[in-house]
Amino acid sequence: MPALPKPDLVQPLLKSLYLMASLVEARDPYTGGHLWRVSQFSRLLAVDMNMSESDVARITLGGFLHDLGKIGVPDAVLNKAGKLTDEEYAIIKTHPEIGARLLSGHPLGVLVHAAVAQHHETPDGRGYPGGLKGDKIPLDARIVGLTDAFDAMTSTRPYRAGMPIEKALSIISENLGTQFDRDLGERLIRLGSAGQLNHVVGHSDLGIPIQKCGMCGPTIVVKRGQKPGDRVYCRACGGEQEVGREGDELCVKPTGANGSAAQLEPDVDEVLIDDLVVEASKHLSQAEARGPFDWLKGALGRA
Repeated sequence: MPALPKPDLVQPLLKSLYLMASLVEARDPYTGGHLWRVSQFSRLLAVDMNMSESDVARITLGGFLHDLGKIGVPDAVLNKAGKLTDEEYAIIKTHPEIGARLLSGHPLGVLVHAAVAQHHETPDGRGYPGGLKGDKIPLDARIVGLTDAFDAMTSTRPYRAGMPIEKALSIISENLGTQFDRDLGERLIRLGSAGQLNHVVGHSDLGIPIQKCGMCGPTIVVKRGQKPGDRVYCRACGGEQEVGREGDELCVKPTGANGSAAQLEPDVDEVLIDDLVVEASKHLSQAEARGPFDWLKGALGRA
């Protein structure tokens, strides 16, 4: 196994991964903040398991990168409002393997390979793409698979509103050992029941709740650093919204105008990404200094 690249290369390589994943997410007007939320839920689980800082950093990164392969899924399928046909679902199911192929030539790809390639495997062996069972599924993939499902249940989609945290935790409880790893699921349920997930659910960054377009409904992400009076745009209907405040909470209100082609281009929150890169590189570089292969153990299921 290769060691990490030299320290001065780790940050730009990490940023390239974060940017790729963020651009994939920007294609879908309904999933703003999904990658950040999955990464944060995964981090909270890893911390609850008393993992090392380097393992926490790796799993957090895997949570953000897990849907990288959706770059290969056509917009008509990715953004479909109705139920997917069998053929469309088969296309969706290709994204873990596409993501793994995209990572194959990246110097840091091995760090997140399990989370990207195997997060849809399930303990009962009915997942995809490999039909792996139980502990044969790498730990990183088990964590991210659970947190990905939890965020999907608690987030609004074109075909349904997000469900309350308690309902999502109840569904996880009913499927422990089959769809979800039992120990990890019980940990997530304890964290959720104690209110320790509330600051992540429905948010796209710490303290920044997801906004709903006042004209058509899809989500609007307000970036860190934006302030009242700034303009943001819905990528579903093109409507312009003005950032404001209601008490201590950010909000958006339609202006009645539409965004230009340039204003509606997919973009990413580089300030958020830069902070994530700095945090991840610090802990991963520390792990590399202690031993060139220690950071692989968790990814290979031997944490």
